[in-house]
Amino acid sequence: MDRRKFVKNSSLAMAGLMINPIDGLSQEPRFGHGPKRYKIDTRWSQADVSKTPVNDCHEMVQDAKGRIILLTNETKNNVMIYDKGGKLLSYWGTTYPGAHGLTLFNENGTDVLFICDNNRHQVIKTTVDGRELMVLDYPKEAGIYSKADEYVPTETTIAPNGDIFVADGYGKDYILHYDAKGKFLGYFGGRGAESKHLKNAHGVCFDNRDKKNPCLIVTSREENAFKRYDLKGNYLNTIALPGAWVCRPVIKGDYLYAAVLQSSDRPWQSSGFITILDKNNKVVSNPGGNEPVYKNGVLQPLTQLNPLFAYPHDVCVDDEENIYVAQWNSRKVYPYKLTPVV
Repeated sequence: MDRRKFVKNSSLAMAGLMINPIDGLSQEPRFGHGPKRYKIDTRWSQADVSKTPVNDCHEMVQDAKGRIILLTNETKNNVMIYDKGGKLLSYWGTTYPGAHGLTLFNENGTDVLFICDNNRHQVIKTTVDGRELMVLDYPKEAGIYSKADEYVPTETTIAPNGDIFVADGYGKDYILHYDAKGKFLGYFGGRGAESKHLKNAHGVCFDNRDKKNPCLIVTSREENAFKRYDLKGNYLNTIALPGAWVCRPVIKGDYLYAAVLQSSDRPWQSSGFITILDKNNKVVSNPGGNEPVYKNGVLQPLTQLNPLFAYPHDVCVDDEENIYVAQWNSRKVYPYKLTPVV
């Protein structure tokens, strides 16, 4: 994927479009399907744009204190920490120009963050208040990169034992494996024609919903799919999501949530939505998208139905099952909040 071309094309297509088309509407409309329906708040963030602006809102997580943490590639304030009501509590970070991936891990009772920086070609482990603990440079020991520029990490996930898995989603589409101290252990995925290969490995997550068979779920965005691997990197199967350019998978309870950057039938036209899968990896709801339909067990193409979002890039699901939506290349809007409704 040529990210620079993607930005140029989508920016041109967005010219003159209204990114926030439902501003001014009441909160009565419900979006989504089945048990996962929501109302939307496009003005959740109470941050002052003159003091703490955002550029691309890339990813969000919730920490052990219940706070919502946002990562943006705006170097005035790369990391913004909110309460669930949208009040900005604190912010930090001026050295992550390519801030893209944000993962939270509870390490021996203490929350730590893993930031993937596209521009720095690094993964940086920090405390929640911004102190750097470890930096992973490009894995030259793997023998698959000739220079740092070939490695463009987009996401991490951390296994319960502390092992780190890094998705090189804008580089060569490998998943790199490290131990908790940063020792390189191996890799899998990469580009190719077989099912085990990946195309735009944008996200990765540890899936422990089946306690006896934990696995990794990896995004293959340009294939409109997630792919499942065991913890040794062996390919298991593909979760096809036709029409959906899915970003990283996020597990909460029995469900998998993901932002869909755009619909394949309307590329570069602000055609994103959210998708939600149950514990059997079947789509049950698409807030902003069409109702999921399966024919003979095959999911029919997904597309945007309501223009709630431009290019949603990530979701964070909090302890009350509210969904926060971070958007990329969307005129620097703050995150939106979706609240469940009966």
